[in-house]
Amino acid sequence: MHNREVVFGLYDDETNLMDAIKMANKDHLDIYDVYTPFPVHGLDPILGLEESRLHIAGFIYGAIGTLTAFLGMTWIFTQDWPIIFGGKPYWSVPAFIPITFELTVLFASIGMVVTFYTVCGMGPGVSNPVLHDRITDDKFCLAFDTHSVSAEKAEAFLKGTGATEISNKVI
Repeated sequence: MHNREVVFGLYDDETNLMDAIKMANKDHLDIYDVYTPFPVHGLDPILGLEESRLHIAGFIYGAIGTLTAFLGMTWIFTQDWPIIFGGKPYWSVPAFIPITFELTVLFASIGMVVTFYTVCGMGPGVSNPVLHDRITDDKFCLAFDTHSVSAEKAEAFLKGTGATEISNKVI
């Protein structure tokens, strides 16, 4: 991924960006990436992105947390330290509910964060290139890789769709 030349254009408004993406799809141009300062409703279907499967991973992590808590307390209170306290039996399921809930939330949240960072390539020691400083502030960016679209064609397309600023950068 190093030494890749990217031609990108900055847009002032998300509607202009959406129109440019629709035109790029119509012209069969391969879009390298789209950067926005905030989530734009309706952008994923236009780019052809699938729904995230992160919620499935969250359910699995939560189920592992539930089993860990419930089975751990079952073993502790029936095998390891079978003490009757407060008049409760050894295996008191209602007493297990708060800890089971907390470990379910803990495992799901930590697991989803680790999965998200791993899938997005944002682990420790990773440096992601920044195309332009204002992309995360108030500009919308449409980028083309020069390996799939020539720089001249990309620049002409960006000018034709109303990009306020067009630049090249090697990342």
